[in-house]
Amino acid sequence: MRMNTHLLALGALTLSLTVPAIAAETLPPAHFSMGQAKAIALKAAPGTILASELEKEAGGSGLRYSFVIRSGNVKRELGVDAQTGKVLENSLEGKDAD
Repeated sequence: MRMNTHLLALGALTLSLTVPAIAAETLPPAHFSMGQAKAIALKAAPGTILASELEKEAGGSGLRYSFVIRSGNVKRELGVDAQTGKVLENSLEGKDAD
């Protein structure tokens, strides 16, 4: 029984190490870099970037940089299309934001 537990843990560890790599490989290359997208985001909503990521999401080209930007006590969610550089989202962050 103990060996099965170890094999299960090893399988879960292997899966957790390979799934992010597979997910990253399925993203098409971005036309705009993270640095360029940050500049676009900060121009649209000046402040401090608290979080950033490149993700697949509906709208625009389907590939976007998402940012959480704080200005004073206000946090905004901002999305920049990774292919066109267009701002797709600029809204106040909700209480249930992830």
